Amino acid sequence: MTRKARTLSKITVEQEPGLTDTLLTAELDETHTAPTFTELGVRPEIVRALGEIGIERTFAIQELTLPLALAGEDLIGQARTGMGKTFGFGVPLLHRIATAESGTTPLDGTPRALVIVPTRELCLQVTKDLENASKYLTNHQGPLKVVSIYGGRPYEAQIEALRAGVDVVVGTPGRLLDLANQQHLILGKVGVLVLDEADEMLDLGFLPDIERILGMVPDKRQTMLFSATMPGPIITLARTFLTRPTHIRAEEPHDSAVHDRTAQFIYRAHALDKSELVARVLQAEGRGATMIFTRTKRTAQKVADDLAERGFAVGAVHGDLGQIAREKALAKFRKGTIDVLVATDVAARGIDIDDVTHVINYQCPEDEKTYVHRIGRTGRAGRTGVAVTLIDWDELNRWAAIDKALGLGIPEPVETYSRSPHLFSDLGIPEGVTGVIRKPKREREEDAEVVERPERTPRKRNRRRTRGGKPIDGEATTDTGEQGEAEAGSAPAEDAAADDAERPARRRRRRRKSTGEDGAGTDTAETNGAVEANGTAEANGAAEARTAEAPAAEDAAADPEAGGEKPARRRRRRRKPAGESAEAATPVEANSTAGVSA
Repeated sequence: MTRKARTLSKITVEQEPGLTDTLLTAELDETHTAPTFTELGVRPEIVRALGEIGIERTFAIQELTLPLALAGEDLIGQARTGMGKTFGFGVPLLHRIATAESGTTPLDGTPRALVIVPTRELCLQVTKDLENASKYLTNHQGPLKVVSIYGGRPYEAQIEALRAGVDVVVGTPGRLLDLANQQHLILGKVGVLVLDEADEMLDLGFLPDIERILGMVPDKRQTMLFSATMPGPIITLARTFLTRPTHIRAEEPHDSAVHDRTAQFIYRAHALDKSELVARVLQAEGRGATMIFTRTKRTAQKVADDLAERGFAVGAVHGDLGQIAREKALAKFRKGTIDVLVATDVAARGIDIDDVTHVINYQCPEDEKTYVHRIGRTGRAGRTGVAVTLIDWDELNRWAAIDKALGLGIPEPVETYSRSPHLFSDLGIPEGVTGVIRKPKREREEDAEVVERPERTPRKRNRRRTRGGKPIDGEATTDTGEQGEAEAGSAPAEDAAADDAERPARRRRRRRKSTGEDGAGTDTAETNGAVEANGTAEANGAAEARTAEAPAAEDAAADPEAGGEKPARRRRRRRKPAGESAEAATPVEANSTAGVSA
């Protein structure tokens, strides 16, 4: 799409008495046709690149700045947001560093141009515009390189980009100064210096950093300063670091402090009803991309969350978000993935999107300058826009000061609620709309068909707790009969399985009282068997368990009546020396043999 050409009818040149500054003022009307970039002498490569993005003719600020900037003169460009200041300095900057006859040092991989901007978002936007315009320009190695340097991102990638070679650097003051002090950013060959949005950098406290950076660049250079307003400190800065600058101001006939193409609506709204009111404004006919501005980071996130809950495609940009999250939100807004962006005032300067149709001031701006910058996001590039400002009761005094400074004639806004009839008629909101366009996620989930799982059938667990091979917890049975034999057979199996998982404590062996000679023989065999089993293999848990169970079974079979008697405690004794053990070996073996044969 070809951008509609603006026209220029009135140009006045004024020389301020006692000063070297030249003031050049232009007004726009329909009696003058804007020239093309080719007619102003811009390189064909730049003209071709601009034509591919639909830019053929100049805006007023560009028509005035290009002849002076292409000649290498210092200048001050003053115009409101959205009037083409970026290409007003970007086109001559690229033309001069790429043209050997312009007097700049030949490109060799060190920066030849430096652009200083106040915010990260504006840094990315200016970098993108310069990359588009320099698409067909080359340096000594290949395509001309433009690099963005800003805070919130790791140093390593930016340092690596500088080492690889760069022709144009766009950055914020803090990170530029850090890299320059570390000798990673070489400023000794900069031939073109640009200060963009200088008044915003003044408000953010960057003026001392800018002065330090200006002290690092060569004295012989071209300096261009662009700003929407010209406060006293900026004028002082310009007269200190610029050489005989020409002050260029682009205006429209009968121009006011704000865009005439932007319809402004100011309402007095209650804080508890603002979210509902904004949700209805977002459903107005013809609404496209919309920006909502707040004064605090917390309010910005709260508004974004509330609108998302109501079903709107919304993103947020504020200081509490990381740089990557902010860049992703801006990228989605530019692509149209989301059509509502909630931002704080700092982001107002860095977002350059031409098709924003509505701007909503959720809270009253701090001053008239902030108000102008906020609503300057809409009505850009010849388009029309709508600006809605919501004033709470405690903000009436602040708004009265803004209204007086700008001459808007609305010192007392009309009281408005989300259901007020004049709100629907002013903004073209269809009748019957509500504050919710679709159900929140959790409500949508409730409407879905719920498939219930059948209840689990309880499983029978045939577990039996035992202690010492005998059941406990009321499951004890007698040791006589078939049931006793079955339990006696299952107990060793359960103990063996338990040994595999966790070795139980060693049981103490106890002697049963003997009732006769046969019993005595049994006791002797039991004792000798225990000594032989435990003499050298105490560490083996499984063998010990089997050795312990076998004598118990023999005792029960040999003397069933003795099962109810309390066994005597057996005293543990040390093993005898090797000689005595050899003598005792024969009776032990004999007794063992007798027990087996029996």
